[in-house]
Amino acid sequence: MRLFCVPAQKGFRLCVVLTVVLAVLPIAARAGLRAAVAVRVVTPDPLLPVSGGLGRPEAVDRKAGELTVRALVVSDGVTRIAVVSADFLGFPAVLGDRARARVTGIPAENILIGATHTHSAPDAYAFPDESGRTGADLNYLRTVADRMGDAINEALVGLQPVTLRAATGAAHGKIAWNAYAEALFDPRCNVLQFVDGTGKTLATLVNYAVHPEVLGDHRGICSPDLVGPLYDRIAEKGGGVGIFMNGAQGGMVTADNRGPGGRDIGTWEECIRIGNALADEALRIVAGAAEQKDPRLTCRSRVVKFPVESPLLLAVLKGSPMGYATDADGRVSTRINLVDLGDVRILTIPGEALPNVGAYLRRKMGGKVSMLFGLTNDALGYILAKEDWGAFPRYEYISRTCLGERTGEILEEECMKLVGTVGSGQ
Repeated sequence: MRLFCVPAQKGFRLCVVLTVVLAVLPIAARAGLRAAVAVRVVTPDPLLPVSGGLGRPEAVDRKAGELTVRALVVSDGVTRIAVVSADFLGFPAVLGDRARARVTGIPAENILIGATHTHSAPDAYAFPDESGRTGADLNYLRTVADRMGDAINEALVGLQPVTLRAATGAAHGKIAWNAYAEALFDPRCNVLQFVDGTGKTLATLVNYAVHPEVLGDHRGICSPDLVGPLYDRIAEKGGGVGIFMNGAQGGMVTADNRGPGGRDIGTWEECIRIGNALADEALRIVAGAAEQKDPRLTCRSRVVKFPVESPLLLAVLKGSPMGYATDADGRVSTRINLVDLGDVRILTIPGEALPNVGAYLRRKMGGKVSMLFGLTNDALGYILAKEDWGAFPRYEYISRTCLGERTGEILEEECMKLVGTVGSGQ
């Protein structure tokens, strides 16, 4: 800082005034925390077949709940980010980039787009079948991306002063379990709430690892699955607009809809039960959190390249009409983000990380409230540690639908590089 003073008494006063003005400029520039949220319904009309993974989509004849895209925009006066949740199995970067292109007030790399991972929505990957054809409706997917961009713009225009509440804690009750190893999952639920000047909660963001596949793709129903009732319950309880961001739910952290004899209960009523239970736990966890009135916001990112060793996923990348690209070395590129908001730290994962990968990242990433946004910025299949890749018969499918043996290792290394930039001036 350079400060110029002129001699004599008037100069002394000028020096003091300049010192005070320059001292407060960083605070004035930040202008306090502001946020807004916007929602668009994207249920296809008429209904389209739904996808639970690779293979042809399944026909439907009814809906339960509405598919939505939800955009939360947050600003501290210097940095702006958007966090978007979409009710699809995954939302590939090529679609996300179409939405980002409609937004001019936020840097594209600061727009984090995640999928809830419902198994009862139309195919957003445009998976090719054996003959190279796809059952996806590309016009519908473009419309979804456009509405997503419009929701971000609406939230951007509606920014208003807010305070932040953030908390993490174990979600109790019959909500999730690991179908591969019953207790091998992270029970922690991470919650952010944005509260306006009147004390009204504008939005509640719930970050929890679970497959919303109570209904799946075999029952002829288009649905957000348990996430829809989660949103309804949050609104009913005064939590404002709900936003769900999945976590490290791969292999195979799923909804605990086990009934008598271990048989799955695949009904909308079971979606309501689990969605309500998760909403109630999230609101309980955040209820006593202290308000952060002026938290600083930063957003960093880096492009990561993964080798594509899986013949199955390589066929998807090459055969889909979505225009997925690999470089000359056969690698696919994607983006990961690190967000700091007050005492909250968020890392994004471009696929379905297994619980042990998630546990490692949370242990190393820092932050009083550490959040992993899975299936965010991309949806590149399962992400395994090299020790797990192809290790057990139970892991055969997730190994085939993982980019390669080093996918988890590369992700961990790149995330730690991103975490290492904090405080380094980069």
